[in-house]
Order: sequence, then structure tokens, then C-alpha cells
Amino acid sequence: MKKSFLVIVASLLAVMPAVAQFPTDYNNPIITGQPSLSITPDARGAAMGDAGVATNPDMNSQYWNPAKYAFMDMRGGINASYTPWLRKLGVTDIDLAYISGFYKWDDVQAVAMSLTYFSMGEVAMTDQEARLLGQAHPHEFSLDASYSRKLHEYVSMGVALRLIYSDLTNGMKSSTSGDATDYHPAVTAAADVSVYYKQPITLPMGESYVSAGLNLQNLGGKLSYNNVTHNFIPATLRIGAAYELPFDDYNRLQMTVEARKLMVPSKKSRYAPTFDPNDPANATTNQYSTEDYSNLTSVKGIFQSFGDAPFGAAEEFKEVGWGIGAEYSYNRQFFARLGYSHEDFIKGNRRLVQVGAGFHLSIFMLDFAYTIATAPTNPLDQTMRFTLGFDLAGIKDLVNNKK
Repeated sequence: MKKSFLVIVASLLAVMPAVAQFPTDYNNPIITGQPSLSITPDARGAAMGDAGVATNPDMNSQYWNPAKYAFMDMRGGINASYTPWLRKLGVTDIDLAYISGFYKWDDVQAVAMSLTYFSMGEVAMTDQEARLLGQAHPHEFSLDASYSRKLHEYVSMGVALRLIYSDLTNGMKSSTSGDATDYHPAVTAAADVSVYYKQPITLPMGESYVSAGLNLQNLGGKLSYNNVTHNFIPATLRIGAAYELPFDDYNRLQMTVEARKLMVPSKKSRYAPTFDPNDPANATTNQYSTEDYSNLTSVKGIFQSFGDAPFGAAEEFKEVGWGIGAEYSYNRQFFARLGYSHEDFIKGNRRLVQVGAGFHLSIFMLDFAYTIATAPTNPLDQTMRFTLGFDLAGIKDLVNNKK
């Protein structure tokens, strides 16, 4: 009976994507407020296919999975990452900066903080008649703090609280007329809940590790720039696994796979009041009005996001992006990385090959990543990331030795 049930489930999963016939021009990407929260900030995670929820702990764990900090070998550290953004389009003033740091005061507990700042350069603001209103410097940032603790020899849990701020207009109104809309910075708060599992396995050539991670990311409120329209932030479910294999005392290889899904409702939705089940591709009848979509609560949106796609389960599976990555290390000092990040065509079509390298000493770490888009017209092509980190305990020991 059990075997028959498994065969039925496997058969359904195999044919499900073929049940729905998507029109060639159909697309239904999920749009969120402050999308910079979804940009991979660090070079290591980017080079491994935008995956990091289950990989070995590092200083950038605050973004991927705060629970990993409880497994860090070092006592404390701080690092900074820099990403020139959309250079493929010829822009030179859009950048993502990221700073994170952590501290472990014993073997089972850690605290961490991070700051992400996204600058969108200078933008000319105009009204509906194309009259210039002025020059704005839109920017966004998030500030968060986390606490992680080992619950078991192999399991830890972490929670993070995040302040989110977005200013797109610098307070400018929508026009110079008397009925102009007042815009203001959008502010909200969110939280992460994460779990990490890491267990050693003894092999003849050395200690290997199997690990898994889960992070419910950006669970929180919505953003509004005018108190009328309210935008969902990119609440994301990340789940992944990794395996680290030693070849000898010096050479190791870690492989990881990660799935991610935005827990944000689709605007083209089977829950739209005018949804037509006989014509799921109809953008007119199957789309929420701006007002109805704006009035959905964050909690309702999270639960609704798992079953609201117009084409049902076949389209829901397409909302799951994934990444795979590999990291080769020599003596845990020299690193080479390769990854691939995939997003379905109808959900954004971001398909990226990523490569990177790292150089780690006892005091500082330097990592680099480079993005190669599978489509030459993709604006993310040739994106570079740089991360520089410092081991605070190593610096302290160096200073003490010099004394």
C-alpha cells in the first residue's frame, strides 16, 4: 500500500508541469517593495549560485541563516561587501553595500548585526505632463540584529529582527498642482526565523559534514509611500542542504543545493474576485485591482502565496527558484567556487552562472564573485561582488603578541 501511494505521488509530480499549457507570451512575476532585500550581498553566497542557507557558517550568515553563527569556530568578526549594480546598462551610481558582524561569548550562543544600504543614484522626477519636479537620490536600507543558540550538538536556531526603510522620492510631491500626492519614506519591520543542522561523518580520508538549513526570511509588515498603496516586502522561504567531502588533509569540496520561494501573493491570482478558471491566462479578469491587492494583509498574503497562481500547482512549482553551488578549498585558505542560479521564464527569467574565488588567512578574508548571465541582454551580466572580512580575535592576538 505504501509503495503504491509513493508511485502515485511520483506520477502526479511528474505530469503536473505538463497539465497546464502556458501561452508563449504568458508571464506572472511576483513584484515586491524594496527588492534590494533579495539581492545577494556577499561574494561567497553569490559565487555558489545565490545559495547559503545550508553552507558552512561564515560572517555573512546574517543574510542567509542567522542560526549558523552558533556553529562558528571564531569568536567574533566583521566584514563588508560591495556590489556595483547594473553596470551592464552603463549606469555608474547604483550600488549595494553590506556590513555585518557577530560575536560568540560561549560555545553555544552568538549575536550578530548587519546593515544593507542600496543607493539608486540620481533620478529626475517628473509629473504626468513630463515637467521636471527636481532631482531625487532614492535609497533603501535595512538594519537588523539576531540571536542564535545551539539546541543540540548538531542543531541550532536563530531569530533576527529587521528595520526596513525605503525613500524613493526624497519627499517630492507627484506634481506641482494643488491635488498632488504627498510621498514619504516607507518604513516597516520584519523578522527571520531560521534553523541549521550540521553533523560530522568520519571517513577514512578525514571528517566530512552533512548540513541542512531553513530560513523564513522577512516576515513582517508592508511598505507604503503614500498611505494609499501598500507593498509586500520580499518574504522568502529558503531551504537547502550541503555536503562537505574531504579528499585528504588539505583538499576539500563542499556542494550545496537550495530552493527559495517568495511568500508573496501573485497579483494575477486565482483568488482575484473576477478570476475565470476557464481562461487563466486572461490578465484582465484574473488580476487583483490595485486597491484589493493593497488591502491584503501580510499574514494572508503568506498563506495565499502557496496556492494562488492562475494555472494552479503547475505554476506554483515555477515560483520556486533554486541554486546549486560547489566550493573547493585548499587548506581552508584558498577557495574556488562555481554556481548556477535559476528562475523560471514566466517568473523573471534570471538564470545566472556564477564564479568566484577566496583567500583566507588567520586575520582577514577576501572573496570575489563574477556573474555570467545565460542571456547576453540580461542586465545582471558581468556583475561583480567583493567581500572583505576580519577575524577580531585574530587581530587581538596579533596586537597582544606585538606587545
